[in-house]
Amino acid sequence: MNALIPEAYAQAAGASPGGSFAPLLMMVVFIVIFYFLLIRPQQKKAKEHQAMLAKIAAGDEVVTAGGLLGKVVEVGETFTTIEIADGVRVKVQKFQITSLVPKGTVKSA
Repeated sequence: MNALIPEAYAQAAGASPGGSFAPLLMMVVFIVIFYFLLIRPQQKKAKEHQAMLAKIAAGDEVVTAGGLLGKVVEVGETFTTIEIADGVRVKVQKFQITSLVPKGTVKSA
């Protein structure tokens, strides 16, 4: 059991000044790194996606999260109607649209 738990010995001298702040400082550093590497880029991507969804209009060609490629026929508050083939229209939730593609992509696909 001694191999897993090191023995604690009493120290004659007092704790060094600033030694008690080291764990707190490390935690703050990890939180800052976590923010800049994970949280901030995800928030930026979400803002760009919201801006893209706000400017979608009828006639735009889009790709959905499920991989459907089509032309926007009607834009509603939460749903969008996409024409994926001649006479075939699908109603999808607006947030499922992942990207806009250049005009003419539907005809070439």
